[in-house]
Amino acid sequence: MNDKEEVRMYNKINYTKIGDYYIPNIVVPESKPIGKYGRLHLKYLKENRKGFYTSLLVTGKLNDYLHKIDTKAKITLGMLMQELAVKQGITEKLKAENQMEWVGGMNNIRQSANEILNHEIIYQHDIKDSVWLLKNLEVLA
Repeated sequence: MNDKEEVRMYNKINYTKIGDYYIPNIVVPESKPIGKYGRLHLKYLKENRKGFYTSLLVTGKLNDYLHKIDTKAKITLGMLMQELAVKQGITEKLKAENQMEWVGGMNNIRQSANEILNHEIIYQHDIKDSVWLLKNLEVLA
């Protein structure tokens, strides 16, 4: 019998014997990319919602949850910027006529939208939205 062929199972993990040692047959699952807003929310969870963070981490749903938060934030940012640009009169016509004023207006809009995102999505104080999102991870995919 070859040393590599012996496989044992302990605590629902398969081990392969290589020489004198048993090495676990662990495969890291593929993960979705997490962007800026997902990382900001991760930091918030680690510092302020330790129980919820640990629960997500242990069940293996943390990465999916952060990916959903990041996607939701990016979509919301785009919509907010469009709405604020219309309300403030920042148009393509202004961009053609006065680029510096347009850039200043868009920077102001981006900062305002980021503040809204931070308050409503990233650093949310109401955990029920997070629980709802966690329960509906499969539906939102």
